[in-house]
Amino acid sequence: MAPTHQATYTGPFPKNQTAVFAGASLLLRWRLLLGVVVVAALAALVWLDFRTPGVYLLPLALVVATLAAGEVQRLVCIRNVQPAAWGVYGGTLLVVAASGVPYLRHDAAPDGFVGPLGWTLLALMIFVGVALLIEIVRFEQAELSALRAALSVFAVAYAGGLLGMLIHLRFVISPNWGAFALISLLVIVKMGDIGAYTVGRLVGRHKLAPKLSPGKTIEGFVGGLAFSAVSALVLLQLVAPMIIPNAPLVPWWRVVAFGLILGVAGTIGDLAESLLKRAAGVKDSSRWMPGYGGVLDMVDSLLLAAPVAYLLWIAGLVGPGIP
Repeated sequence: MAPTHQATYTGPFPKNQTAVFAGASLLLRWRLLLGVVVVAALAALVWLDFRTPGVYLLPLALVVATLAAGEVQRLVCIRNVQPAAWGVYGGTLLVVAASGVPYLRHDAAPDGFVGPLGWTLLALMIFVGVALLIEIVRFEQAELSALRAALSVFAVAYAGGLLGMLIHLRFVISPNWGAFALISLLVIVKMGDIGAYTVGRLVGRHKLAPKLSPGKTIEGFVGGLAFSAVSALVLLQLVAPMIIPNAPLVPWWRVVAFGLILGVAGTIGDLAESLLKRAAGVKDSSRWMPGYGGVLDMVDSLLLAAPVAYLLWIAGLVGPGIP
């Protein structure tokens, strides 16, 4: 019988390593495509919300808050102690609703007797009191009750309070400027995420936080900052003057600083969620979106960047500031 000849792999890398590269390349393309689609969809929703402020984005915020509350409730666990799910869900929805519902009354910011940020803070303080009261009523052991109350407050502040800042950013300065401010945050931060992932996959060699998030590299971090800075320049130097009448011409260095600051804040937000996931011993906050994980995995970088962006806008770094 004639010997059977099999094809021999002669590629530049070992066969198993080539398979790994192929899988990484496929994952990279999937994440890039999904990231662009998500950013475009969110930007479109913000644009639709431009004429009827709050009508489109507030329901979306409540849905995201519900999903985020469930994920953070599962992640926040110390010594097998978790906050009550109903408390985290209820508190998160209370804080997010308090942040957004007052804006539905009229186009201007709801100054009232507590100020635009006061509604969020008031709802959060109410929940702190409720969480403490619940633990007082169901008191079993001092350490257990105090830990459960602290975890509940942290979960609601993280999932609800930070998410509420996205709503306040939507109305910062004016409804028109707020819509652009929110779009700029979404694009700058998520483009930074895409840039960091792309550059890190292609040329990343040095770990940024090897114990906390082994996949992140210094090269990817720098690449992400570059993507954020370029995105800020395009949005604020080119797009803003075209869509906002009498938009001030902001010096390029301030725009670059704005993009870099949001890029750093987004990276810290990403690492903060990684901290929660490592503590819980999980890779993703949930598995409902292949390639990304859960809703917290998608919005983690936005959560800490939102209050930073709000402060920079009201300070007038890149916009007209508070009149």
